[in-house]
Amino acid sequence: MPLNTEPIDGPRLCSASLRAALRPGRASPGDFRSLYVSFIRLWRYHYAMTSPPIRHPVRIIGIDPGLRRTGWGVIETEGNRLVFIGCGSVEPPDGLPLASRLLAIHEGLATVLGDFRPAEAAVEQTFVNKDGVATLKLGQARGVAMLAPAMFGIAVAEYAPNQVKKTVVGAGHADKNQIAVMLKILLPKAEPKSPDAADALAIAITHAHHRQGAALRLKVASL
Repeated sequence: MPLNTEPIDGPRLCSASLRAALRPGRASPGDFRSLYVSFIRLWRYHYAMTSPPIRHPVRIIGIDPGLRRTGWGVIETEGNRLVFIGCGSVEPPDGLPLASRLLAIHEGLATVLGDFRPAEAAVEQTFVNKDGVATLKLGQARGVAMLAPAMFGIAVAEYAPNQVKKTVVGAGHADKNQIAVMLKILLPKAEPKSPDAADALAIAITHAHHRQGAALRLKVASL
């Protein structure tokens, strides 16, 4: 008997059982109550087995902070599919004092964010080296790189340089040439003009692979 896909408010009489009951000597009309069956549970299970909702692409911006050049790269991810959207770098004029340079980075990133309107952002963590002054200045540029998307209400994830290399290339100590080769494979239409833009795309790809875990960490941190 085919499954009834229309909502049923109460019990229904099973036609096969009814025919058997109406045979001579089988049962009297007063026994029909025992033949009532309900298809409500079956209908509910049938209704639950519908197609899952269609996934929508998520636009991600990756940012590689730097005082001289801050790279940015925008991609879209939908399941395992990656699509290149745009990339470039923010380059403040030479000779600017630190405060003006940071302002130029912020304004440049704000323009990119306004033009491409990403839903999520990822920034590379500062690599600490022996030069403490240089590390401190790079950290200031990184702070601006995190502030810009936050002012647009965009959640910002952070990834260590080795994690970015391992995600994109498969090795935590890959060089920039290996990253460039993998970018041509993962994003064939991407043609970054500078290593900073290429690194930013790699950061965006890393977030596309780890974004569910990053979202969970942000949720736990906000509790």
